[in-house]
Amino acid sequence: MAPMEIWHNPRCSKSRAAKQALDDAGETYTERRYLDNPPTEQELDHVLTLLGKEPWEIARTKEPAYQQFKNEPHDRAKWIKILAENPVLIERPIVIKEDEASIER
Repeated sequence: MAPMEIWHNPRCSKSRAAKQALDDAGETYTERRYLDNPPTEQELDHVLTLLGKEPWEIARTKEPAYQQFKNEPHDRAKWIKILAENPVLIERPIVIKEDEASIER
């Protein structure tokens, strides 16, 4: 991973605002359009650990695709797989910097 990376969806206003804030601050980062280049299960596990969150806690519950998974038991490995296979469900944007990560709101 680059020194700083943003998991970005250019169609999302919060994601665009976070990217603009990084640009305005003169930060150097890698933009990852995670819908086109989804994170692997290993990457998700790592980022979730950095966030201190479980995968179901970063799921976008208002996405139509969420309806098919909303009753799945809270099993970390299973939910990581769900998010890896359905990246539209990942809350955005996520900014990752070395050993920390945050979901920008």
